[in-house]
Amino acid sequence: MRAIILAAGVGRRLYGDDDTQPPKSLLRFAGTSLLRRHIEMLRDLGIDGVSLVVGYRKDEVLAEAEAAGRDGFVRGLFNPRFREGSVVSMWTARDALRCGDDILFMDADVLYHRSLLERLVASLHGNCFLLDREVGEGEDPVRLCIRGGHPVDFGKMVEGDFDLVGEWPGFMRLVPPIAGRLADMTETYVGGGRGAAPYEDAIRDVLHAVPPGTFGFEDITGTPWIEIDFPEDLARAEKVILPRLGGVGPSPKP
Repeated sequence: MRAIILAAGVGRRLYGDDDTQPPKSLLRFAGTSLLRRHIEMLRDLGIDGVSLVVGYRKDEVLAEAEAAGRDGFVRGLFNPRFREGSVVSMWTARDALRCGDDILFMDADVLYHRSLLERLVASLHGNCFLLDREVGEGEDPVRLCIRGGHPVDFGKMVEGDFDLVGEWPGFMRLVPPIAGRLADMTETYVGGGRGAAPYEDAIRDVLHAVPPGTFGFEDITGTPWIEIDFPEDLARAEKVILPRLGGVGPSPKP
């Protein structure tokens, strides 16, 4: 299994238009960057390697990845169009999606308990979302919608009759045929002039195109995690989420 981490964005919702701020993947908690946490956990879990999509201040991100990964564990992929939609970053990783291995897909701006990754790696669902039944307020959370025990819809603005709606933390697992279909879908978006779209739209299109039951999910309700998009998220990460991690993660590095 190989991992893909998207870490190209500017973080405009967190910082505004201030390009002097660090990439979100380099935010530090208890002395350790988010990126180092991801990489060290992935190594601990036996992941074979990481494709890291970078853009904004790429040299700083790659330097941190190299320090954490060593021995070629992390391969950088540069997205020069990092100010466009996130689907362009996923498209930048299209060859990694087609590598023929199972894929563990991750957003870089999430602070979480390592059991989230453990659940995905160990899941019996080859194609697997994570789902938190405690959905955040407003239009920003990405929602995963379940009917008949299976994911049937996905996105921020989703309407319909579902058995369960939960929030998606930004991590999923894919088997090679579905990862390849996702790569094809990103090419459709970027080649069709839809580079401003979020990558969630491409995932939703793949979910709708495959037979019911192709995707499963793991319920991680109660597990500490937060995606850091806004200043209030950063404050909650430091004051609420970090104390709940209980040292279950890589040890802080000096």
